[in-house]
Amino acid sequence: MPRTKANGTELHYDEAGSGETVVLVHGSWSDRNNWLPVIPALTESCRVIAYDRRGHGLSQRDIVGTRRDQEEDLGALIENLGAAATVIGTSFGGSIALGLASRRPELVSRLVVHEPPLMSIAAEDEENWAQLGAIGVTVQEVAALVGHGRPQEAARKFVEEVALGPGAWDMLPPPIRETMIDGAASFVAEQQDPNWAHIDVADLATIRCPVLVTDGDASPPWFRLITSRLGDAIQGSTTHRYPGAGHAPHLTHAEQYVSVVREFVSRQAETAPVV
Repeated sequence: MPRTKANGTELHYDEAGSGETVVLVHGSWSDRNNWLPVIPALTESCRVIAYDRRGHGLSQRDIVGTRRDQEEDLGALIENLGAAATVIGTSFGGSIALGLASRRPELVSRLVVHEPPLMSIAAEDEENWAQLGAIGVTVQEVAALVGHGRPQEAARKFVEEVALGPGAWDMLPPPIRETMIDGAASFVAEQQDPNWAHIDVADLATIRCPVLVTDGDASPPWFRLITSRLGDAIQGSTTHRYPGAGHAPHLTHAEQYVSVVREFVSRQAETAPVV
């Protein structure tokens, strides 16, 4: 049961495979086990580190902190692992990964992010204001349910009205539902950071590692706008859209997800300059 002190925080992680280091960063409402469907295939050619972010799983849970704190945790974890890493993040984990790559480029050799909820980018277009406003109201309702000791109702509401759509909660495997209920309080704590959904587009221009930004064609349209804006802002980045997938292709379309990620990583390895 590997643990490490990173940025003053006790983090739990699982390690498997050998080769280039790949660090997996989960989103809100989840933990390292969210990556289980794709880990076996990734470990065929990589050393894979799946960790519980602070406030989640078996890591330290008393202080969730800001997104910047989470970025510092990730950076310190990579330093403890001994080498720059390919970082793969989904949802809020993608926001964390992007933030770290823009500030600590020496730690991130490649970056793959799926639908980071950086709403500040989507909010630049007036046509998205109504939808984003409705999401904000729903998140407040979710937080209220958690505050009243009703985390299961909160998790269901978030899944069906924000992330995946009507009826999706009952289709999730029981372990994922249990993890989401367990992570409800941490989600609310993350929302207390006024910058949780913000990123400076100018900072994105400083990212120099190869970047793959993905979305799903079954996700809400504002995610696709974010993907497009990120692709424009990050020099030399690549974008990909998963057909038939939504906010969690690593769970719903695991084989396709692994294929896209591995092809990106291997292509970048082939084109990397010899030093």
